[in-house]
Amino acid sequence: MKAKCTLLFLFLGTLLIQAQQFNTPVDYLNYIGKESDNISRSTWKYMEAAAHSKRVRKINNTREALLKTIQSASKKIQALKDGYKGDVEYRDQMIAYLSMSEKMVNEDYATIIDMQEVAEQSYDYMEAYIMMQEKINEKFSSEVDKINAAQDVFAKKYNIRISSEMTAIGQKIRTSNEVFDNRTDLYLLFFKVNFTEGSMLEALEKKDLNAIQQSANALSLYADEGLEKLKIFKPYKNDPMLVNASKKYFEFAKKEATDYATQAAAFLMLNQKFEESKKLMDAKTDSQKTKEDINSFNKLVEEFNKGVNNYNKINTKYNNDRSSAIENWNITADNFVAKHVPVG
Repeated sequence: MKAKCTLLFLFLGTLLIQAQQFNTPVDYLNYIGKESDNISRSTWKYMEAAAHSKRVRKINNTREALLKTIQSASKKIQALKDGYKGDVEYRDQMIAYLSMSEKMVNEDYATIIDMQEVAEQSYDYMEAYIMMQEKINEKFSSEVDKINAAQDVFAKKYNIRISSEMTAIGQKIRTSNEVFDNRTDLYLLFFKVNFTEGSMLEALEKKDLNAIQQSANALSLYADEGLEKLKIFKPYKNDPMLVNASKKYFEFAKKEATDYATQAAAFLMLNQKFEESKKLMDAKTDSQKTKEDINSFNKLVEEFNKGVNNYNKINTKYNNDRSSAIENWNITADNFVAKHVPVG
């Protein structure tokens, strides 16, 4: 499961005073505010697609639409050569903000896409990928604060009262960011355990006993860490659904590391012993095989057959339980976003 990239954009307050004439400062702010609202709507469409769709093309199409909206707004605001009666300070600040936004959506998002392609190759890559998303959001948030402050300065200069309440779209975007952040915190815990689990299963497939033990120890450690962090984790709006799914998976991973890995390693050692003994027996002629050799080998064959049956049972059980726990986490994560991120 891949984490989704989220972006934070401009939420300008709505004016409480309606402009009567086009050349008033209120009308000037309303003109710029309209372009900001267009960007907010386009931003919301992108975030809604990222939250509720798994189609990469659809998500990328909304990103490109967002980019075009920013470019269109930038051209219109740049066309205000005189700003408001020669006062171009706020206009210039807005142009600078839009230029930064265009660059980040165009370039930084491309970096995110590149990082996403390799993110699941290691925990470090995934952590770096998520940290890059957070860095981009923090930068946007900082720039949003600056441009909102610039709007306040202009409003005070001309005695304009501006609402401090968010627009409906702005609230949706803020909510989405909060939901994504909350889910991402748990996803990183989940991914660390899940990636280590994958390393252990790979070691089992390769019959590498040392690697199995190392991976199992790490899996047990990370599962315990995850369970401890869940105790102090603050779920979004106290909704425990994703916390519960994470707990279920970590508890399974802990048992898998201690029970399944131990039994699987024991069977691999038995299998190795059987293959070596069989090789020795096959190398002997019938006349060279003593009664003791035959009895000892037959006893080993009986033990091996029981081991195969037992291993097949636990393998089937843990494969099913693993698939169930992981699927439950993924479905719960999707439902968590669908539940809390507004639609439409």
